[in-house]
Amino acid sequence: MSYSSDDQEYLSPEGYRKLQEKLSELKTQRRVEIAKHLEYAKELGDLSENAEYAEAKEEQMVNETEIAKLESILSRAKVVVHEISETIRVGSVIVCKRSGISEEQFTIVGREEADPLKGNISHESPLGKAFLGHRKSEKILVLTPRGEIEYHIIDII
Repeated sequence: MSYSSDDQEYLSPEGYRKLQEKLSELKTQRRVEIAKHLEYAKELGDLSENAEYAEAKEEQMVNETEIAKLESILSRAKVVVHEISETIRVGSVIVCKRSGISEEQFTIVGREEADPLKGNISHESPLGKAFLGHRKSEKILVLTPRGEIEYHIIDII
């Protein structure tokens, strides 16, 4: 499986579900809230000098932009189910160690689910790219702003 930076969006089943829920909320509940805000603002009078109306229109634009973004992501989504494999790929959970640091666990995810503080690293990040295609017991070098860091892959779980 090749992981280029094409238009494909890699998502876990949970990530896909969360984006669908967010899209649904924006298209229903949020649109209704904004419509009410617009109606209220129109009742205030002259629209050319109505800050409340301008604010509501801005909210509407931001919401519609977010809807378009989520629709685009979901239309290009490839749902990746976690499977244990011989080589590291999107969806893999890996245990590794680097010099002077205790074992670390990472999950390789698509860019929409990346959260390095939780151990979810994007397959497009320097660290994620370095792990892809490697196997248990291999050592890899990752180029960082502070120099090269060597990681030893302990396990793919």
